[in-house]
This record gives sequence, C-alpha cells and structure tokens, in this order.
Amino acid sequence: MARVLHNLLLFVTRLALRIRLVGYWSLVYGYCALCAAVALLKLWWSVVLRPTATFQWVVRETPPACLNDTSLGTHCYVRIKESGLRFHYVAAGERGKPLMLFLHGFPEFWFSWRYQLREFKSEFRVVAVDMRGYGESDLPLSTENYSFDYLVTDVKDIVEYLGYNRCCLVGHDWGGTIAWLFAIHYPEMVTKLIVLNCPHPSVFTDYALRHPSQLLKSSHFFFFQLPRFPELMLSINDFKALKALFTSRNTGIGRKGRWLTAEDLEAYLYALSQPGALTGALNYYRNVFRWEVHSCQCGNREMDIKKPEKQIVFTIRDNGVGNSFAVISGRGCMT
Repeated sequence: MARVLHNLLLFVTRLALRIRLVGYWSLVYGYCALCAAVALLKLWWSVVLRPTATFQWVVRETPPACLNDTSLGTHCYVRIKESGLRFHYVAAGERGKPLMLFLHGFPEFWFSWRYQLREFKSEFRVVAVDMRGYGESDLPLSTENYSFDYLVTDVKDIVEYLGYNRCCLVGHDWGGTIAWLFAIHYPEMVTKLIVLNCPHPSVFTDYALRHPSQLLKSSHFFFFQLPRFPELMLSINDFKALKALFTSRNTGIGRKGRWLTAEDLEAYLYALSQPGALTGALNYYRNVFRWEVHSCQCGNREMDIKKPEKQIVFTIRDNGVGNSFAVISGRGCMT
C-alpha cells in the first residue's frame, strides 16, 4: 500500500511539474508571437513610409578615432585554453594594483566604460572586456554557447589569466547579470560587487510574471527569442532602433553631446554593424528562459551572496527595469 501511495504521489508531482512547464512555455511563446506581430506592423509601416530606405544599412568599415584613444588604455587579447575563445580587453593602470573588472551590457562593448577607465586607473588595474560575442572578442555561432555557465566561466578565466585571484567586479545590464552569478558561484574571487541596472537573477522572472507593467517593459526579452527577425528589425533604416536606444528620451543617454558625442555613437554602430555582431549580442537573451527552466528542474539553487565582508552596490535608473527591483534584489544579498 505504501508503495502504491508513493508511486501515486510521484506521478502527481511529475504531472504537476509538466503542466507547469507547459504553461510556462505557452506564456513565453505566446508573448513572443504577440511581440512579433507588433514588430511586423512596425516593419510594414516603415516600408510604407520609406520603401527604399527601410532595408538599407551600412556596415562601418573603419573604426572611429575614439576607439584608438591611448588615454583609455592598451588593447590586449587573451585566448582561453578551456574554451578556445579569444577575448579582447582594454587595460589601464599599473599592474599589481587591485583589479577592477568591467562587464558591459546590451547593446554595448568595452567602450561603454571609457569614463570609468580614466577615473579609476590611478587606484586600480582597470580592465574593460568585450564579452563573448561582442566587439573584437570571438563570436560563437551556436546559441548554446551563450549559456550563463559559460559566461560566468569566461569571467573566472579572464581574472586568472590577468594574474589575480580576486577583483572588484562592476557589471551593467547583462554584465550585471553575469556579475551577480559570478559573485554567487565564486564569492571568494569578489572583493566588491557593483551592479548597475540589473536585478538579482533569482527575482527577475517571477517578478515580471506577477507584474504586467514590468512584463511590458521587458517585452524585448520575448521578441529577441525569435530567430533572425530581431536582427533585421535592429538593422533596418541604418540601425535606427539601435540609435534610438542611445539617443531617445526614454532609453537614451542624458546630456547628449557631452556624455555621448556623434563619434561615440559611431563607435557603437561600428561594433554592432559587423557581420554576426547582433546575433552574438541577442544570444544572451535567447538563453535566459532556458536557464530559468534548468534552475527549476535542478531544484532551488543557492542564490544568496553570503560573504559578510563583501560590499555590494546596486543601482537602478533604467526605464526597462522597475525601481522596486532594488528592494527585492537586496533580499538575495545577505551582507
């Protein structure tokens, strides 16, 4: 009798998990379809207004002068033995000083940290990395090559290659996600953690699914799940959508002309217009829901940062992320 009850309970549990999984993916792909429909309407309207210009964009062949500014640091490359990938980074400051490592977000590359490289190079060995699939770093073709496990390992390998076993880790957007996960999995390698515009990874999906306003703000997560179409939408009208991300009132950089010059914008367009560059960047998004499912299937992961001596700075000023994330993210940090 006990065995029958055990098997029955096991069957019910597995059935409930399967139903939950089906519901999860139905929601994800349903919202993807809705986002695709909206994008198709935008594409159709663009073709109506600009029939010849819509499908024209220019691959920037020559890097703007600001990318070769020697005051920002030295351009270096490292090939990681384990993955076989080559990474590009810009480094400044004296070797032997504490390491401050910068991880950029989307749609960016090492250049996003140009002000910080200048600011902190007197006190730290500052290093801004082109993350996997970005800038001059290698661009794996397969979506699976952008799993969070690989991205976190990249950071560990780079820190060790630079000759350090600890660092002050600074991450923005996707770089913030990887910084959170790195601090969770390798707490002994992080002296300070600074995260900009990225909530703790254990709270984002659950919060978004419970708050329609955040789900709307995060609609690009779902749209970017589609193959190839997002790359097209970001490229049409000579990368108009990318330009808007940097210059529009809602998502753009404040004080344009001072913090973002026309040459700075061309630097981003140079990096992102290269063949395959957008696919590499979007592959980060294409793994996020798989990671959520994997986390659930593997049970509750230890997602707290428990090192009491670790200093954590978390800030949000992003129209794509609700400010309440700053509060609930703190619950994942036992400092």
